[in-house]
Amino acid sequence: MKIGLGLPIDDPALLLTWARRADAGPFSTLGLLDRLVYGNPEPLVTLAALAGATSRVRVQTEVLIAPVHGTALLAKQTATLDRLSGGRFTLGIGVGGRADDCLAAGIDIRRRGRRLDEQMATLRRLWAGEPYSEEVGTIGPCPVTPGGPEVLFGGFAPAALERVGRFGDGFLGAALPPAHMDGLFRDVEAVWRRHGRPGRPRLVAQASVALGPEDTADRARRALGDYYAFTGRAEYMTKGLLTTAREIRAAVDAFHGIGADEVVLYCWAPDADQVDRLAGALF
Repeated sequence: MKIGLGLPIDDPALLLTWARRADAGPFSTLGLLDRLVYGNPEPLVTLAALAGATSRVRVQTEVLIAPVHGTALLAKQTATLDRLSGGRFTLGIGVGGRADDCLAAGIDIRRRGRRLDEQMATLRRLWAGEPYSEEVGTIGPCPVTPGGPEVLFGGFAPAALERVGRFGDGFLGAALPPAHMDGLFRDVEAVWRRHGRPGRPRLVAQASVALGPEDTADRARRALGDYYAFTGRAEYMTKGLLTTAREIRAAVDAFHGIGADEVVLYCWAPDADQVDRLAGALF
């Protein structure tokens, strides 16, 4: 099973160090979250820089809040990143749930699901080289990956799982332990079969980790709590932070047991030595 790293967001200048260390090691993917009204680095810009600093590891949004992005520009940005990375880009995508992001982007939060459905239909057409409309031509460049970059949908609602069957290549599950993720994975597989898709969906799980000195764990808890404060469940999320090699190995084994193809270990503290600690603990 593949193991990726979710990148910390509070010090963007360190991310090239994270990327180069991960690329030299055993990790499969570098993931980066998306927010608009927050202090995180913009993910597509950042992942383009990281793709240029690496040669092997994949780069992935976890997840890009597509409704706050313009569709035509998003098609161009993602196709460009797919080409720049040599096909190493995965578009993790979702609707988001923060009212302030939608207000800043000028979109109706109540329509974000319908907007994402419309966006996905347009993205698939544009990635295939079709015109934007009868009045507007094609929007290049063509992605190097046939049909466009790999798309993983994140979310918990039935509509999110349905999108995997309609538009996606797989599912990205975050913020749930393996026992609860098991049911979501099985639901995704059922949706996949119902849509008559060949093969099986790719299933990716995410776990929050901090491996190192106590100040690394403390900084991760603060960052995790701040990010999830809007949900009212920040304390629950920080309690789920895995801070020992034994806990992390057990979670990875459990996700493997429920059929995960990859586990992305989201590192909420900027201590880049975690790359080597996690490699030593898991490989």
